[in-house]
Amino acid sequence: VQLQASGGGLVQPGGSLRLSCAGSGYRSSVYTYGWFRQAPGKEREGVSFISERPGSTRYADSVQGRFTISVDNAKNTVYLQMNNLKPEDTAVYYCAIRFGSMTYDVRSYDAWGQGTLVTVSS
Repeated sequence: VQLQASGGGLVQPGGSLRLSCAGSGYRSSVYTYGWFRQAPGKEREGVSFISERPGSTRYADSVQGRFTISVDNAKNTVYLQMNNLKPEDTAVYYCAIRFGSMTYDVRSYDAWGQGTLVTVSS
């Protein structure tokens, strides 16, 4: 199982970015994709999650209404559309997959992407 994250970069406050995470080496009817982030000196935290159940998405309070997670099952690719970015969104963003039901527990994920840096600064 491999995940490849991309799409990070430098953006001004109020701007937008779209992260992608392409998966390979698996096919499962039961899954949860998660986007996590880790800022310098802080623990990794869950940002957004999506499972195979229609409409099953979750967001951290800090990104609710600004971020949107989606998945293209045919491509094994999960996306994170990030709008109205704030300096506090600056972090390395990681995608992960769990072959099971949704959980926010970072320890419960089966595979991780390499991380992509998002910097929000003027």
